[in-house]
Amino acid sequence: MAESSEGEEEGKLTGGNQQLVVDDDLREMAKKAAWSVSSCKPGNGVLALRDDNLDTYWQSDGAQPHLVNIQFQKKVKLQLVVLYVDFKLDESYTPSKISIRAGDGFQNLKEIKVVELVKPTGWVYISLSGNDPRETFVNTFMLQIAILSNHLNGRDTHVRQIKVYGPRPNPIPHQPFQFTSREFITYSTVR
Repeated sequence: MAESSEGEEEGKLTGGNQQLVVDDDLREMAKKAAWSVSSCKPGNGVLALRDDNLDTYWQSDGAQPHLVNIQFQKKVKLQLVVLYVDFKLDESYTPSKISIRAGDGFQNLKEIKVVELVKPTGWVYISLSGNDPRETFVNTFMLQIAILSNHLNGRDTHVRQIKVYGPRPNPIPHQPFQFTSREFITYSTVR
C-alpha cells in the first residue's frame, strides 16, 4: 500500500492505538527541544502538545499548511514520531495528510516522509527510517511536522499530543556491544 518516489515515502495509516507503546531501546527526545507552531487559537498553543493530557489540543488558526517546529541545540538522532489524533472528537479538524521534514534549520528543510491518515483515533506511529535498512534514524537539528490537509476539507487542525523518539545511547561509550547485566558491565573493560 506504500508508494515510493524521489526520497519520499507515502503511506496510508488507519486506526490508531489507544495505548502508547514504545520499544525500550528508544527514549523521548522532545524535552531537549524548543517547540514552536505556525499559529494557534488562544489557550490552545504549543504547550497543549506536550502536557500529556489527551483532553487538550493544539488548534491552528490560519492558512494551511499548519506547522509544528521542533529545534534542538545539537544534532540528534530521531527514529519515531508519535501523534495522538482523534477523528471521533475532532472530525474536520483531524489531520489527513502530514509531511515530516528534517534539516539544520528553516532554510534547508527536506521532506523525508509523507503520510496519509484515514480517520485516525489514538496514537499514530510514523517511523523516520528510510528505504535502506541501514537508515534506521534521521540525524538532524530540526524536525518540522506539516499538516497539509484535514479530513472533510477542514481548515484548522487539532493535534492532541506529539512525542519524538530517538535511539537510547549506549551506556558505555566506545563499546560496540550492549551489555545489560551488571556482571557483564563489570567485566566489559580491561584494567
